[in-house]
Amino acid sequence: MVLTVHHHFILLFGEITSFLTLKITREDHKKIDAWTRRVGELKEEVKKMFIRAKGSVEEMIMIDEIQRLGVAYHFEKEINDALEHINDANVDYDDLKTFKDKEGNFKKGLCSDVEGLLSLYEAAFYGTHGEDILDEAISFTKAHLSSLITHLDGPLGAQVGHALELPMRKRIARLDARFYISLFQQHKQPNEIFLELAKLDFNLAQSMWWKDIGLTAKYPYARDRLVEVYLWILTVYFEPQYARARNMAVKMFKLISIIDDTFDVNGKFEDLKVFTDAFQRWDLSAMDQLPEYMRPIYHTVLSTVNEIENKLLPGEKFFRTDLLKHETKVLIRAYLKEAQWCNNGYVPTLGEHLKVSLLSGGYLFVTAACFVGMGEEVTKEAFDWIKSHPKFLMDSSLISRLFEQKREHFASVIESYMKEHGVSRPVACEKIWEMVTSAWKDMNKFCLKPTLFPLSLLTRVVNLTRMIEVIYLHGDGYTDSSREIKEMIKSMFVDPIPL
Repeated sequence: MVLTVHHHFILLFGEITSFLTLKITREDHKKIDAWTRRVGELKEEVKKMFIRAKGSVEEMIMIDEIQRLGVAYHFEKEINDALEHINDANVDYDDLKTFKDKEGNFKKGLCSDVEGLLSLYEAAFYGTHGEDILDEAISFTKAHLSSLITHLDGPLGAQVGHALELPMRKRIARLDARFYISLFQQHKQPNEIFLELAKLDFNLAQSMWWKDIGLTAKYPYARDRLVEVYLWILTVYFEPQYARARNMAVKMFKLISIIDDTFDVNGKFEDLKVFTDAFQRWDLSAMDQLPEYMRPIYHTVLSTVNEIENKLLPGEKFFRTDLLKHETKVLIRAYLKEAQWCNNGYVPTLGEHLKVSLLSGGYLFVTAACFVGMGEEVTKEAFDWIKSHPKFLMDSSLISRLFEQKREHFASVIESYMKEHGVSRPVACEKIWEMVTSAWKDMNKFCLKPTLFPLSLLTRVVNLTRMIEVIYLHGDGYTDSSREIKEMIKSMFVDPIPL
């Protein structure tokens, strides 16, 4: 059943009023203007604090706090300068081996230092291949934090529980900002400048996101899960300067979600072959060969890509939308291959499965869609890089795909592994988890300086990967958004932070 966005929100929140009918009053505008001025003042204060703290441990603490509070994007230059200074000065921080005794075990004295354990636990997830001591650190700190948490309360207990559920490296900073704001204001002596800036910045961004959603909601093809799609894209880039990129990506994500459902549920196999062929032609005249129920979505995809192209600057146009078209074709061919397996009752080998499912997962497509509307930092070379399906993107797709194991329309990766290796489900699950861990280490290594492309681009891919961990943390949150994802949506879009 097709739902309007308004009806979807009535179902989602059980409320008659949806945010799409929200009216911005003159008083609201005055309040937003006042917040904007105050944010500007607070940003200048923080920059002065960076100057005063230059080269000190206090500066590192500042960076950690503003990152957790979700306002680090205002201070990228100051943070980069501070980290470069540390690197250039060859600051001699303690080696991890100092945490071990003569027998090579982690020192017993560490077990009572909860904050130290937590810091080591979080840092260890940034490890790459060959850093065995970090793997040991994860096991050591996780075991002790798990035993200590029953004796902890207050902000520290909440922070430990949060980290054990999912470490910071795998979380979306903006989704976590509200959590850390709550913890931060419970400290005995919180930095009031940081706290005020974080609250105002969150509420200002929230008011801008309303506008974004209002624009995308005007499109008649936006059925159910529009808001979940918007939340997903928002985790890739929440910053104000990416409003154009968000709107373009949301439209394409929503459309491809409808196509995915068509392949999984509604489409007849013979119709799907014709549908796939039409997309390879990418020509409106191909609509004539399509069944009636497939024509609207085909027409909408082609016209939406054309609309996106018209909104791009002359120097951006063709190589950006050419990649978008290319990845759409690749994705739909992968959908058809899976439909063929399902139609024939075939369980592919692990290699066959991954060759197709890393494409059908859609993360290469979504990455392309997310890059299309970004600014000058996305060069033609970056789009050529995406088109080559580099290992960094395939690692992201691998992590994303391996979390989606409950789809019933064809054999899962776990079933393919069990069949190929003749092992039980628990053994297969363990091996699949090892693949996820390995892929994260590869991504961590790729993000180390010097990087092939700016971190502002690589972070978008990392954020997409993080979101799959978040949205599948308590089950398939995209298919069933009535629990944890509903609370995320309310936190991000509906409830401002009390000032």
